[in-house]
Amino acid sequence: MDYAARYKTLAIERRGANGGVLDIRMLAANGKLPTAGHDGHRELAEIWRDVSADDSVRCAVLRGEGLGFSGGGDLAMVQDMTTDDVVRQRVWREARDLVYNIVNCDKPIVSAMHGPAVGAGLVAGLLADISIAAKNAKIVDGHTRLGVAAGDHAAIVWPLLCGMAKAKYHLLLCEPVSGEEAERIGLVSLAVEEADLLPRAYEVADRLAAGSQSAIRFTKYALNNWLRQAGPTFDASLALEFMGFAGADVREGVASLREKRAPNFG
Repeated sequence: MDYAARYKTLAIERRGANGGVLDIRMLAANGKLPTAGHDGHRELAEIWRDVSADDSVRCAVLRGEGLGFSGGGDLAMVQDMTTDDVVRQRVWREARDLVYNIVNCDKPIVSAMHGPAVGAGLVAGLLADISIAAKNAKIVDGHTRLGVAAGDHAAIVWPLLCGMAKAKYHLLLCEPVSGEEAERIGLVSLAVEEADLLPRAYEVADRLAAGSQSAIRFTKYALNNWLRQAGPTFDASLALEFMGFAGADVREGVASLREKRAPNFG
């Protein structure tokens, strides 16, 4: 698999014994945070099919470049979604594929989240089989702040990870969660000091790569049936989210973000 030729918004390197661990780094095009533009959103959805099909890969690590793990959707792409139904439907398909491709990827995935973790990157970060966050990471599902329903991964996995009460509190209010608090409520697997984040993620990935691949992959498949059972809930939430991208509130949400002010939803 020629990952360098295929992916432009992801830097992909091999590490570990026989290159069995795939290190996937979301690139910060703005020099600060990785953001999901048209290309980045598509590539983040597609990469998991390639990871699953690549027999040389035994585990993948997903991390962000720069000041944080992910900065959410590029506002130019969001703006296009509010005005162009063709773009809106295409991004809806990519958002659906991102979740299901991670769920169905047979290789274990480890995420290493530092700084802000928002948007499409957060989808992959929390759906990863082992999610590791820096204690000072800032996890935010920003959908209702933008003026659309919390679709993406929220309905399929947050209630399962941290319970319905905490899920509603953080998703309805866009209340940030630190990495340390996320571990306490069960939203992530582990929280560590930021300096220890990558070493710990690589250590976990190396252990997974060295283990019985059939046992690990079959266990992942069986456990992810909990997520597959929630598929109709996820499909409904995603449809409601993208219905919102054709509404008035999202236009105010985008404008408020551009103007760095609180939104006024009327």
